[in-house]
Amino acid sequence: MKSWNKSSWRNFEIKQQPNYPDVNELKRVEEEISKFPPLVFAGEVRKLKYELAKVAEGKAFLLQGGDCAESFAEFNADNIRDMFKVMMQMAVVLTFAGGCPVIKVGRLAGQFAKPRSSDFEEKDGKKLPSYRGDIVNGNEFSEEARIPDPNRMIKAYNQSSATMNLLRAFARGGLADLHKVNKWNLSFVKENALGEKYQELANKITETLAFMEACGITSQNTPMINETVLYTSHEALLLNNEEAMTREDSLSGNMVDCSAHMLWIGDRTRGVDEAHVEFLRGVINPIGIKAGPSMTESDLLSLIDKLNPDNEAGKINIIVRMGADKIEKEFPKLLRAVKNAGKKVIWSIDPMHGNTIKASNNYKTRVFDEVLREVKGFFKVHEQEGTFPGGVHLEMTGQDVTECVGGSSEVTEENLSSRYNTHCDPRLNASQALELAFLIAQSLKDAKDRMKNS
Repeated sequence: MKSWNKSSWRNFEIKQQPNYPDVNELKRVEEEISKFPPLVFAGEVRKLKYELAKVAEGKAFLLQGGDCAESFAEFNADNIRDMFKVMMQMAVVLTFAGGCPVIKVGRLAGQFAKPRSSDFEEKDGKKLPSYRGDIVNGNEFSEEARIPDPNRMIKAYNQSSATMNLLRAFARGGLADLHKVNKWNLSFVKENALGEKYQELANKITETLAFMEACGITSQNTPMINETVLYTSHEALLLNNEEAMTREDSLSGNMVDCSAHMLWIGDRTRGVDEAHVEFLRGVINPIGIKAGPSMTESDLLSLIDKLNPDNEAGKINIIVRMGADKIEKEFPKLLRAVKNAGKKVIWSIDPMHGNTIKASNNYKTRVFDEVLREVKGFFKVHEQEGTFPGGVHLEMTGQDVTECVGGSSEVTEENLSSRYNTHCDPRLNASQALELAFLIAQSLKDAKDRMKNS
């Protein structure tokens, strides 16, 4: 670590970065952001790592979900509130029906940058730089919008700061109180059979709380009943911004990326001798590693060693994204290699990115049944190997969108266009996300019981 500093990544090969036309303006913005207050604090990062160590031991479950890419245009309090509500609904289903404590980590308050398969995109014979997320350039297909602008990092910071403020208010100001479990149900979810199922569970929780109150355990004397913690995460893609948000922890002297509690490294930027790994190896934040079909055992072990040389529990979250057809074939070899090497990691499943297709009407979408099939394959492999399926990582929203096909909300290819609002990849709507939580709850309970008895 002696050779590391928060700028050392600049000496390494780097991928998926914008070409800013004005480097002096970029430097000015970086210096300005470096003086901003942190979005998260070192103590919170340490607490998350402690909680994630329990996941690695098979004693808790990680629920990570949120926007594919946050946008400046859709930023408002209602959208943040609805995302908070659906995360709380999913967590309570997994905790109550799955019998397992749930660590909640949102893909929000900083998930603005997106990797792209190509540096350019073409429409009607016109070729322009690709949209790389609102923190870099605009989604509109025009030359002016696609010019990378470093001042967008300042707007992303301001929006993230406001989001964090609201999330903390929701988590500690009463909305997270289990007595309000009925109020978490979104109006469009109430209207189908899934809403009835959730209502049954909510009634059981209300009865349990009434019994506890009779025994003297209330929200007034037990903060866990009326408060929660929702951590934040994003892909650490735009390193200019990540460096500017990195601070020294005054208590330990360690470096903390204060843009989010957890960061992850993508399948396109995980080169062990490249800039993104170089940067992330020096911060104490928990780190996710996206592992797709191209990941080899040796590459994964090299990444783990580089990012977590002390084999610290709670530090590494391997986010598997194979696709429903490949999960049972490709995943076991990675799991066995890491297990045999004695590495302390969390295994979570991203069933979204490996199951993206183009519908007949040319909309990019995902099929709910394929998402569920990959999750089931993930749980099956862990059962066969005697290991713990530690979490799920979803692109989702609290809104009633029509972006993924299937599920109880009965989205079809024909009605994708009615509320297709994503700026990048298709997201599960709140009904689909909650349905998935119900469907995997029993598998989670079985896995936890198996680990307890092993």
